[in-house]
Amino acid sequence: MKVINNILLFIIISFLGSVKSNAQQHTFSIVNKTKVERVNELVILKRSDIEKYAGKTSGDSGYEIISGNDKIVYQTVDTNYDGNWDELVFLSSFKPGEKKVFKLVMTNEPVANTATAMAHVRMKYKNADDSFGESVASATMPYQNPPTDFSKQKLPPYLTEGPGWENDKVAFRLYFDTRNTIDIYGKRIPGMVMDTVGANPANSYHNLSAWGMDILHVVKSLGAGSLAIATKDENGKDTLIRLGGKNIAKETYQQIADGPLYAAFNMHYEWKINGKPVTINQQVSIWGGQYFYESNVTVIGAPEGSNLVSGIADFYENAVDSFHTSNTAALLSHGKQSENKDELGMAVLLPQKTFAFFKEAPKSNSDVMETHLAAQNITDNEPLTFRFYSCWKLTDKRFVSKGFFKQFLHNEAEKFGKPLQVKWK
Repeated sequence: MKVINNILLFIIISFLGSVKSNAQQHTFSIVNKTKVERVNELVILKRSDIEKYAGKTSGDSGYEIISGNDKIVYQTVDTNYDGNWDELVFLSSFKPGEKKVFKLVMTNEPVANTATAMAHVRMKYKNADDSFGESVASATMPYQNPPTDFSKQKLPPYLTEGPGWENDKVAFRLYFDTRNTIDIYGKRIPGMVMDTVGANPANSYHNLSAWGMDILHVVKSLGAGSLAIATKDENGKDTLIRLGGKNIAKETYQQIADGPLYAAFNMHYEWKINGKPVTINQQVSIWGGQYFYESNVTVIGAPEGSNLVSGIADFYENAVDSFHTSNTAALLSHGKQSENKDELGMAVLLPQKTFAFFKEAPKSNSDVMETHLAAQNITDNEPLTFRFYSCWKLTDKRFVSKGFFKQFLHNEAEKFGKPLQVKWK
């Protein structure tokens, strides 16, 4: 009888242990359905899915993600600004056709989630003593804020004249004034630099430094993926209107996430086209290991038949090209077009299903000039996505070759057209 009781006790303990294990651990899989390697791909897990399959955490409990014998470093993101995280993101690499299985484990142990910074965003105001303060979570542009007149002041009201974002490959800035144009900082080092670049006027970012430099000529172009609308004016004439200028009623910045793996922010614009209100929301994101930032844009109230236009600055020596795959449209330029007069490849990738046209902006008498244009068809209140690429010779010497750059983009287009999908078990 004692033996039977011991056996029953062992079975009960084993069963309870199994129940506990199953309650605390779930798996999900991700398949690379392309024939190309995917390095540092962004994986996004929705909190609603995590809690559906793995349960809610309470008290001091948290989650661990395990791949093989490795614990994955992740970052949580609050997408709706309510103080609670909504997404869990991490980076993972996949061989062509590879399937990876991950374990999501609920644990009461402290979760070590420290990582070397690979992505960063910031918005800093200038202080009275000409230093720059801590990065702010949100900012509203003064009405009709003009560009900084550097003949009258050495420093702008915001570090690098507006929001700056970067990863370990490239950095960007947005002019937080009526120009509303995006510029590129080419990087020679993987470390985060945008908290110091531009802070000391004696160290001009227009000169090549150990970290890199400002590599893009902008003027009245769309720079590095700035926005415009192609529409008809009040007289029915085709026109191209920059998102900026005197028709901007309000412009706000709001940070969403600041690294270490993924950084994102939102720009909200209250605008007018032909005297009628138009609202534009743009979420910009960047993550480690990539040569692009991603833009998700929603337009509300644009005239029927309008197109959302982005583009690539067209200065100096460059050859423009394009290609289409079943899911992706790509516009690219390559040549000695950097401000350092060396090779720079730039590109815009967008979904083929929303593609409208690629063409050249006017050379004169236009709100937007000297730009290779990439347009998408607008559906009111439906998001439009594109990626802007900056591939500089001094970041990776292989980008000297247009052939290498174009093959790189073909691989990127395949990945963009076949995003990773998470399958829970």
